[in-house]
Formats: sequence, C-alpha cells, structure tokens
Amino acid sequence: MATQASTNLPAFISPMLLETAKEPFDSDDYIFEPKIDGHRLILSRTNGLTRLFTRNNNDCTHQYPELLAVPFTEDILLDGEVACVSPETGAICFESVMERFSAKKADKIRRLSEKLPANYIVFDILRYKGEDLRGLPLEQRKKILSSIVFPQNSLIAKIPYFDGTGIALYKNIEAQGMEGIVAKRKDSTYVSSRSSAWLKIINWTYTDVYIMGYSKGEFGWLAANERLEPIGVIELGVTPAQRKAFNSVKDHLKRVEDDEYVYLRPELKARVKIRNWTRRGQLRSPAFVDFVI
Repeated sequence: MATQASTNLPAFISPMLLETAKEPFDSDDYIFEPKIDGHRLILSRTNGLTRLFTRNNNDCTHQYPELLAVPFTEDILLDGEVACVSPETGAICFESVMERFSAKKADKIRRLSEKLPANYIVFDILRYKGEDLRGLPLEQRKKILSSIVFPQNSLIAKIPYFDGTGIALYKNIEAQGMEGIVAKRKDSTYVSSRSSAWLKIINWTYTDVYIMGYSKGEFGWLAANERLEPIGVIELGVTPAQRKAFNSVKDHLKRVEDDEYVYLRPELKARVKIRNWTRRGQLRSPAFVDFVI
C-alpha cells in the first residue's frame, strides 16, 4: 500500500546517494544493478509539465529535448541516470554526456541531441499518480515501476536488476570494462541523503605514474606518464602518513617552480586508481593507492 497521497510534492526531491563498498558480494537481502557512467537525473511529470533536474537541483530540461519527445501522460517522479554512447566505440561515455550537459545555446543543443542522443535509464520511482512512494521498501517500488508501461521512446528504459547475485554481475561488468555495480537493500526506503543501504562497487583501473610536482595552493600532486607527459592531478586517497613521506623527499627532488607549482625530477612513482582514461589520455578521478618502489 502506498503512503498517503500528496498532490503538492515539489517537482524536485533530493536524491538518495550511495556509499562505497570495497568489493562485490552476494546477499539475498540485496538487489544488484549495473552502475551507469553518466549523471543523476530526476524526471518530474506534474500537471502536464515534464522537467529534468540534476542531483544538485539544476533544471536541465532544455538540455535533453529528445527525452521529452514522447512525454509521460500520468504524473510521475522518476530517479535514474542520463548517459550517452560514444559514436566511435559504442560504449557508454562520460565525456559525451558532460559535453551534452555543458551545452547552453539552443542550436548547439539541437545538433548534439542528433549527434549524441541522451539515454535515460530509470532505476526508481518516487511518486505516481499523486502517491508519494518513498516510504515503501525498494522491492515494492521496483514492482510498481515494472508494472508501468513507458512511452514509446527508445531513449528511455528501466535498468535491469539481479536478485542476490552481486559477484557474478560484477565479473560480467568488469569483463566489459564498465563502471561497476550498485547494491541496494530490498527493504530500503528512499531517503534524500547518503545511505549505507545503497552501495557502489567501482571497477577501478590501476596504473603507475610519475609524481612530477605539487601545488602551492590546494593539495594536489602532478602526475605524468612514462613519456613524462602531464596526465592529471592526484587530489584524493593520500593519507597523512603518505603526505609526510612525500614531504620528507620533495625538497631533494625539486627542479624548478612557478607561481602555482613546484616541479620535481621524475624519480618518484605512484600507483593510482582511476574510473577510466579520458579521450585525451588524462586520468579520470585519480585516487592515490601507494608509492611504487
């Protein structure tokens, strides 16, 4: 039974956010879904008006006109991920959806909607026909979502999910080079905050880099590849003990400096984990793992 009807719910509701698990697992208390490498999107259909919001309550309706081509006829509030597929590789591409999201002018949005159409992958339903469903357990919300016939738009789909079997799904995702999986407790209600009831398990890529310098301002180590080409800045994952170890040797490796950075000789290597490589050969979201001796 749904919670009490509410016709005055806001168009946007802050989404439920994920915590992190270190490794995949199996459990009959969870369902498991592929993790889509895009950005969060809340779709609201209220009183005949469809609007799209990011997780930070930015209205991005005008940026994805193709998702509005066949609107929902009933009032509904959906949670999901918007993603784009690379024309070159056929794989989900985070940079492509960021290119779509950053477009502001109408003519550019129109061109990109044809060149890089956005896909909306729905994984939860928060309201339907005036009923607030957030207090229901996830398992029941999934049943309601499964029963709804979506409009005939090939760009809008429901995410597949698997009961209890996270390890097998993760291995399949790993083999395809996808971002990872999400584990969600079947009994979880929908809360507008970060919750341990929803967990992400990332399929990290590991690589070794040279630490070629550091920022004089906010913390950051400059990373370079084997050809000593700059490939990103490491800002995450460094422990106080690792900072102390770095500080004990950095002055001996100093080469030159400018207003922003101190540059080092290429003698210090580190292992980092990343979501993937960008099209320009840069590290995406690098996190420090350890020094390489």
